[in-house]
Amino acid sequence: MLSDNIIKTGMKYLGTPYVFNSSPYQTNTFDCSSFMQHIFKRHGVTLPRNSRQQYRAGVNVPYSNIQKGDLLFFTTPRRMNRQGIEKIGHVAIYIGQGRMLHTSRREGKVSVVQFAGNWKERFIGAKRFG
Repeated sequence: MLSDNIIKTGMKYLGTPYVFNSSPYQTNTFDCSSFMQHIFKRHGVTLPRNSRQQYRAGVNVPYSNIQKGDLLFFTTPRRMNRQGIEKIGHVAIYIGQGRMLHTSRREGKVSVVQFAGNWKERFIGAKRFG
């Protein structure tokens, strides 16, 4: 299944350092959207560069129907008072069992975290690709 393969590829990068605005298509560092762009591209799915562009490109998925491989979009403290698409400042991939794979300033590296607590409070929407 495509989503399992994308997740498997992403897991190979656990511990890779987070650097805001990392260059796309390299693997020394990632930011949230370049990480998603890279792991999807390895499986023939082209994503736009930043999280707001990625949100525009995907197919809406209701919260009740989120599945492994769906991208999860969030607001951030710096963006939470903005309107519309400008609220989005983070993206992660849902990997099942209430967990997501991502990289963020908070963890400082590619990691698996629970899709709960603060993340659930800042959740904006989910999208499906491929």
